Amino acid sequence: MIRAVDIHKSFDSLEVLKGIDLTIGDGEVVAIVGPSGAGKTTLLQMLGTLDSPDKGHVYYADTDIYSLRDKQLAAFRGRNIGFVFQFHQLLPEFNVLENVAMPALIAGMRRSEAFEAARKLIDYMGLSQRVEHRPSQLSGGERQRAAVARALVNNPGVVLADEPSGSLDSVNRRELHQLFFDLRRDMGTTFVIVTHDNNLAAEADRVITIRDGLIAE
Repeated sequence: MIRAVDIHKSFDSLEVLKGIDLTIGDGEVVAIVGPSGAGKTTLLQMLGTLDSPDKGHVYYADTDIYSLRDKQLAAFRGRNIGFVFQFHQLLPEFNVLENVAMPALIAGMRRSEAFEAARKLIDYMGLSQRVEHRPSQLSGGERQRAAVARALVNNPGVVLADEPSGSLDSVNRRELHQLFFDLRRDMGTTFVIVTHDNNLAAEADRVITIRDGLIAE
């Protein structure tokens, strides 16, 4: 379970988050929606330890993550949180297998184990014929499925996704949305998804609307 308590964040004189309180249960698929500039991505960064709040706390189960030191926090992030971005962020010089295995290798997993875990996820994603391909040789939908596999290679409890279907056509968008729910069913993964896609939001277990740095009633 993730719990955010009184999260505030400012950039210079601009107050972006003005006191966010929310709880996300294990295995939930939660959509975070709202107008551009409302603070959605900033909130996701706070939940994912990519930036720290000016005030407030984020708990994963009983762990107050911002009480951890930098190395502890990086290790916690690597074990417990996966990330999916709008433009996949795959490394162009590496093939699919290497890209998917990369977080496991960084976390210190043996190469053979990291590649085995990566292959299993690649097979699950329907990309078994693409393991030797580089990102430039993949379709948009294939690149994003590879990015999801990479997010899952360390078996995190939660995946945080920032506009994951924003660059996809309607067919690939629909397939990616279904993939999130299949992964929740098969692996128990929690998904927190910032999105402007009304269809994805409508399918989520819960929708959280951010407006002017606060959760709207």
